[in-house]
Amino acid sequence: MSFEEFTPLNEKSLVDYIKATPALSSKIGADKSDDLVIKEVGDGNLNFVFIVVGSSGSLVIKQALPYIRCIGESWPMAKERAYFEATTLRKHGNLSPDHVPQVYHFDRTMALIGMRYLEPPHIILRKGLIAGIEYPFLADHMSDYMAKTLFFTSLLYHDTTEHRRAVTEFCGNVELCRLTEQVVFSDPYRVSTFNRWTSPYLDDDAKAVREDSALKLEIAELKSMFCERAQALIHGDLHTGSVMVTQDSTQVIDPEFSFIGPMGFDIGAYLGNLILAFFAQDGHAAQGNDRKEYKQWILRSIEQTWDLFNKRFIALWDQNKDGPGEAYLADIYNNPGVLQLVQENYMRNLLLDSLGFGAAKMIRRIVGVAHVEDFESIEEDKRRAVCERSALEFAKMLLKERRKFTCIGEVVSAIQNQS
Repeated sequence: MSFEEFTPLNEKSLVDYIKATPALSSKIGADKSDDLVIKEVGDGNLNFVFIVVGSSGSLVIKQALPYIRCIGESWPMAKERAYFEATTLRKHGNLSPDHVPQVYHFDRTMALIGMRYLEPPHIILRKGLIAGIEYPFLADHMSDYMAKTLFFTSLLYHDTTEHRRAVTEFCGNVELCRLTEQVVFSDPYRVSTFNRWTSPYLDDDAKAVREDSALKLEIAELKSMFCERAQALIHGDLHTGSVMVTQDSTQVIDPEFSFIGPMGFDIGAYLGNLILAFFAQDGHAAQGNDRKEYKQWILRSIEQTWDLFNKRFIALWDQNKDGPGEAYLADIYNNPGVLQLVQENYMRNLLLDSLGFGAAKMIRRIVGVAHVEDFESIEEDKRRAVCERSALEFAKMLLKERRKFTCIGEVVSAIQNQS
């Protein structure tokens, strides 16, 4: 079988592909193809995902389709997104090798990535949060990943020529950026056939979002920043479904929405999804396990993630202040007092950006097109709606009033007060 033009793979044709690709066959012993065990596990919205286990190893094959899988061919989507995902996995993997799975092979024609299989007991973080599992290194690992990937792909580390070159390359991921623009910054604030919510309980709540002028002013500002602010190479979809975990391992996957955008979009997406997990806990509480202690662990994780990120980001800045980065030239910002003021201002603005984007991501997950399992797995509609309403009210407040917060600890206190 020839693979010289795009062909959607199935379990049978994938065997032929692997045997014809030394970078893959050498990892798993595909010469003994009868021994290959292949399972399609793509439960996401966009792609095929195959786990392949052979006699001498395992790997994951991910193939982008030319449409949105969960909707079908009626919503076309450029398979070229696989190029941006593979490129970002490699770039972020070089910067944070402990927290990004290794890429073994990329085929642009087939829109296919072969990469490390994150074997059990790795699970999707979102599922762990639903199950009430604590991860002692989660804040440490995620803050480290975000600090390194965001700092080293920004103008704090790059010169403007290199930065503009990266902006130009990732401008090609326009379709997925436009998808984000629609589902995060537009659809929840208008009547859209794609929107849904827990009806009839949240009918009035969804209508209130569409009629809230103050909310619309804030979301317009964030949409502008998302479209115009080329700050760093961001993951672009860094929610708790894009992280796989064990007790001592944290791995970030699925950066197909990546582009050079605002740092706060990644930080906010991650923190916002932790906040959603917090508000969902009451829906998962049961006799003998009220989830109150677990809710406190989530809040500690939120606070620790930002505080560790802030500390590490500044440390990288200090270590590289005399390097090639052209955002703040060393011979201008050579007074330690001035540099400290610049850094404090930068991190304050980044926190506010993160809070705004996090709130926007929360709102779209409650009254927009794609919801989260944290809430969806609460079987009783009324009970789910109560949790969702609390999260939605907090998100609306955060979006409109984020400028009043001076530190993440104040945000965590506000979450506690809301619940």
